[in-house]
Amino acid sequence: MDATLVARVRQYVDRQGLLSPGDTIVVGVSGGPDSLCLLHVLLALREAYGLSLHVAHLNHRLRGADADADAEFVAATASSWGLPITVESRDVAAIARERHLAIEEAARQVRYAFLSQQARAVGAQKVAVGHNADDQVETVLMHWLRGSGLAGLRGMLPLTRLDQLRLSGLEPDLSPHPVGPWLIRPLLDTPRTDIEAYCAAQGLQPRFDRSNLDTTFYRNRLRHELLPVLETFNPRFREVVLRSADIFSADYACLRRLLRREWRQLEISRSANSITLDLIRWRGLPVSLQRSVLREAIHRLHKSLRNINWVHIENALPVLQSGHTGMAVTLPGGLEARIQYDRFIVTRGGRSVERPDAPWLTGPIEVVLPGETRLPDSEWCLTAEVLARPAINENSVTHPRPWQAFLDYAVTGGALELRPRRRGDRFWPQGLGDRPTTLSNFMTSARIPRDWRDQIPLLASPAGILWLPGWRISEPARLTDSTQWVLVLEFVRPGEG
Repeated sequence: MDATLVARVRQYVDRQGLLSPGDTIVVGVSGGPDSLCLLHVLLALREAYGLSLHVAHLNHRLRGADADADAEFVAATASSWGLPITVESRDVAAIARERHLAIEEAARQVRYAFLSQQARAVGAQKVAVGHNADDQVETVLMHWLRGSGLAGLRGMLPLTRLDQLRLSGLEPDLSPHPVGPWLIRPLLDTPRTDIEAYCAAQGLQPRFDRSNLDTTFYRNRLRHELLPVLETFNPRFREVVLRSADIFSADYACLRRLLRREWRQLEISRSANSITLDLIRWRGLPVSLQRSVLREAIHRLHKSLRNINWVHIENALPVLQSGHTGMAVTLPGGLEARIQYDRFIVTRGGRSVERPDAPWLTGPIEVVLPGETRLPDSEWCLTAEVLARPAINENSVTHPRPWQAFLDYAVTGGALELRPRRRGDRFWPQGLGDRPTTLSNFMTSARIPRDWRDQIPLLASPAGILWLPGWRISEPARLTDSTQWVLVLEFVRPGEG
């Protein structure tokens, strides 16, 4: 027995915490060199850890007689080594068509679903698969070419929970097991050449999968065409990628800790179809955390979605960073993010947007100036005061809170009211054009849901609409260099400043 490779794998297993004494392990064995080596090494380590091993083989029904021969080989090997085995088959091609997946992705999802089911059937704590260091290089490179962030660039993990894999609805029933079995990759630090040498030294005769030579598969093209070219630039390219993956993994772990801390403060509410987040707090985060929050919201609503392209997040950022109420942006997986005053909601596209907690109004009321104007049947009130221009913080004017407005008092005057919209209302939004438009057109362009429009409080004077709270002030009422007195307005609830 090659004691050197077994010792190296044991060191890696201990360093990563992959095995515990007395573990029952389902070992996924295809019959190829990687999985056969894995099973042989685990047998060598069985006594040291007190392991119980159960072999599992899935026939994908993609390679005809060759696939059947693989299944027979694995069954015979397990029997000769005195190990229990489960052999099943799935029509992966049919599943790929049904779920609109690439064959490679469908095979991955079906395989992990099968292994998870077997783990539960035999009461296993772990599922072991034979991914090696070269597989890791290919995975990192594949993710980089597809535009992945840190989560993808760290590659495969040596230890991860099976119930966290995204399997497009192929997952087994997890209800009796709130925490699924763990997926372990004991050979993830072992190069393919060492695995092949081990098999030869031990007299193992693994099966050969001819589909691994088919360069119409994306991973095979990387393996057989791109990687050899990259190694002409740096013969140690694979080592560089593996080292980078370790660095990215540590950085990602740090970012996740920060994300978990912030998420508790950001999440306002959650349902099966939507997550509502604090927009003001989100805007105060570093852009790296802003991206992470968006990705997390997408994953929580669409667990089967594996790849979130860079472009999706980058398109969403500027809208959420500087947009106003009603603006929305499309996200992957049929989701969208929509701004609602001081929060934003990530929801499944096409579903009605729940009305946020806001100062809704059903009839006109006079504004107390200065003072507080309480809205009927509501916790909200409008505070109003007139201040000299030097007393105003210019940064607050540039970046007002969602329910706050700074208006030129010489324009607004003191005869003000809050009222719902009326037929024929016109509005001149600040910074949008050189003349008024209809209020209805502005509400449509701002994508304000129709069922909100009749209850949004408008600040109006005899001269017209001065402020559409949550969206815009009017162009004539904005502060200018000649403004001497400023009308400061803000909707607040009891206890808020």
